[in-house]
Amino acid sequence: MAEPATRNASGVAVSDTATPASGGRGRWRFGAWGRPGIWLRRGARAFRRWRTDAAVICGYLLAALYSTGRLWHPERMVHMENDQMLLEWMLARAARAVTDWENPFYSSQLNAPDGINLMANISVLGFGIPLTPVTLLFGSQATFVLAMILSLAGTSAGWYLLLSRRLVRSRFAAAVGGLFCGFAPGMISQAGGHLHMIAQFLVPAILWIVFSPGTGRVLRQGLLLGLLVSYQVFLAEEVLLFLALACGVFTIAYAVADRTAARRMVKAVLGRLAVGAGTALVLLAYPLWYQFFGPGHYRGLPFNKEAYALDLSSFTTTGRQSITGHEQASRLLSPNPTEENSFFGLALIVLCAVVVIWLWRRPMVKAVAVCGLIFAALSLGSEIRFNGVATGVPGPYRLIAGLPLIDLAVPARFPLICIPVVAILIAISIDQVHRRVPDADPTSTPAPAAAPARVPIRLLWTGAVVAVLLPLAPTPIRADPVWPVPDFVASGEWRSYVPPGRTLVPVPPTGGGEATAGMLWSARTGLAFTAPGGYFIGPTGPDDRTARWGPVDRPTAVLLGEVARTGRVPEITDEHRRQAIEDLRHWRAAIVVQGGLHNGYPVKETVDRLLGPSREISGAWVWDVRDRVG
Repeated sequence: MAEPATRNASGVAVSDTATPASGGRGRWRFGAWGRPGIWLRRGARAFRRWRTDAAVICGYLLAALYSTGRLWHPERMVHMENDQMLLEWMLARAARAVTDWENPFYSSQLNAPDGINLMANISVLGFGIPLTPVTLLFGSQATFVLAMILSLAGTSAGWYLLLSRRLVRSRFAAAVGGLFCGFAPGMISQAGGHLHMIAQFLVPAILWIVFSPGTGRVLRQGLLLGLLVSYQVFLAEEVLLFLALACGVFTIAYAVADRTAARRMVKAVLGRLAVGAGTALVLLAYPLWYQFFGPGHYRGLPFNKEAYALDLSSFTTTGRQSITGHEQASRLLSPNPTEENSFFGLALIVLCAVVVIWLWRRPMVKAVAVCGLIFAALSLGSEIRFNGVATGVPGPYRLIAGLPLIDLAVPARFPLICIPVVAILIAISIDQVHRRVPDADPTSTPAPAAAPARVPIRLLWTGAVVAVLLPLAPTPIRADPVWPVPDFVASGEWRSYVPPGRTLVPVPPTGGGEATAGMLWSARTGLAFTAPGGYFIGPTGPDDRTARWGPVDRPTAVLLGEVARTGRVPEITDEHRRQAIEDLRHWRAAIVVQGGLHNGYPVKETVDRLLGPSREISGAWVWDVRDRVG
């Protein structure tokens, strides 16, 4: 994956760390007065490089702060608020697992009395555990936003370092490529609720090791690879799956394009992969067993993944969170606002095509171009759609849809692989036009003075890249109002009503819509109480491991969820009241609490008819059911 850093006047590749030395052994002789000057110049050059690196990374952090600026208000959340509530709860649960020494892979503090298999859900333990101090001091919301900032800026920084050290010499080219990797339309779209999908800062580090140009230190690099892969599992397994698929396709394509390099590297690469896989299997054996066979495990997906395919036209359209985005077009061409992964825009597609044609002779360009095309095609699903209309043309995804692990992947997310592909092409093209004529060897014939002719090309191409990327610049991530946590819950006043072993039942206690309010209350109070319901993936029933959203249906939960959705109060019978008490006993309820809801009054009236009049306490409607549940 690495390319030569410098070339001498004869065109022979040399390392930028190689230095002449007397005797050919690179030894610093104190009697050689020229050597200290060389070392001083080298130190000054290194300082300038690190200063540049620091400035670039600070720029990424500022961009991430700008993108998340609307999310710091406690009563505003990303537009896919259910996802943020879920992730905040997971972050709070990880902190609780650390402070109370609890099992980090399972919790019974939600979905009472059955609990949740956290390893089979998006547990983000890779964030939650190390950021426990932040959660304890500032709350789950601060941890969520901080993790988002670290993901966006960290992904950009990781790719910048990989590009600048391995693929290009121009720091500017690497900075542009890194910026696109972290803030491309697809990444900003995923940031609207999918924290785990933007946590890609370890991906460049994994690639750095896998495709290291050296053939030594296989064991050491393999062990490090295993550690990084294991950590990535606790950030996002889906990202790791996409990385493995992309590495496989890239490796095959690069081996075909440059057989000599492939033969030279195959032994070292396979050795690193073998050691890394062995290390990861040892570290992940128990967590993976818990995920696939532990309490609360499930099989398959709770939705039709074919509904999450992208429209062919989406590749030439800009996303709704780009400065030139169009809300209506984006809604037509993507499954939902968080899956606008292919919205690159026509100008960028044309620019990449020009780069591929221009630099086709380079093996790296061939390999990444093939990789990008394959995964872009797979994102179209089993049947290609164009401008929102099914064409009847079969898509390539149907060829692999049933393969293990791939059958758990959403086709719409394959273009996330295309983001670093585009970034690499852009960085290589900028580097190509920004290269200066290398310093001439004093023993060779001076190079022709052709450098001035390159300046207009450099300016024109850089301007073209900037003109293409500017329309894709992100706007701040959209944030919508959310009902605040009632003072009755936030202040802890509920504690006098809920004895040990009993639960606080939020209204409605289901798994969708506004039902996740209970998860938000739990997260923002540090999991202070146990509650039924929630937003997660679990089994359909004790004897049916088919995946479903949320808890197993209870009649009262379904009834209240329907009222919250429609605003219509149903006719309540004695059978409804009897069933409500039975469901409350199943949930081990002590009190039922209703906070802010869009159809709050119809829901309150329904619960009043089921359980009797409520009391308004500190901004919440409360039904004390301890005497009836027993």
